[in-house]
Amino acid sequence: METFPIPDTPGAQDPGAGRRLGVDVGSVRIGVAVSNRDATMASPVETIQRRTGLRDEDGADIERLLALVEELEVVEVVVGLPRDLKGRGSQSAQHAVMIARRLTRGIERLRNEQRVRPRCRVQLADERLSTVVATQAMRTSGVKEKDARSRIDQAAAVEILQSWLDQRLKVLPRRLPKPGPKKGIVNR
Repeated sequence: METFPIPDTPGAQDPGAGRRLGVDVGSVRIGVAVSNRDATMASPVETIQRRTGLRDEDGADIERLLALVEELEVVEVVVGLPRDLKGRGSQSAQHAVMIARRLTRGIERLRNEQRVRPRCRVQLADERLSTVVATQAMRTSGVKEKDARSRIDQAAAVEILQSWLDQRLKVLPRRLPKPGPKKGIVNR
C-alpha cells in the first residue's frame, strides 16, 4: 500500500509577506490562482491545458507554472493534494505530489539563477472537496455549465489557495500596531 505525504500546515515555515500561487492539478487541465501581496485574498489566473496527463510529457506544464512563479514574484506555491474523506490518496494524489516535486526542483534551479525569491517554497495543501465547493459556487452564481467547464479548475485553485490563506491567518501572530500614544495626541 502506497503512503502519501501528509499535507503541509499553513503558517509553518512561512516565508512571510508576498504572493502565493495556488495550483489544482488535473489530468486534463491545471487551474492556477494567485493571492494579493498581503496573502489574504485569492484570485483566478489561468487554466493550463495539459498536453497530456502522462508524467513524462508534462514539461511544458511545469515550465508554464515556473514562469508564473517568476512573473508574479511568488514566495510560496500551494499545490492541492487530492485525498478522499478518510485522508487516503489516489492516482491523482500521486500525480499532484510528482508535480510538486518537479516544481520544487525547478524553483531551486531558478533560485540558483537568482530569478525567484530566495524563500520561495512549494507546499502541499489538503484539497478535499475543493472542486465540489467550486462547482457549487459557480452554479450558485449563475455560471452556465458550458462556461463552468473552462473555469472550474481556476475556481478549484482559488478554493485551495483561499483555504490555505485563511488557515495561515489563523495560526500566524497578528501584526497589530504597538500600543501607545497616537500621533498628534498629547498625553496629559
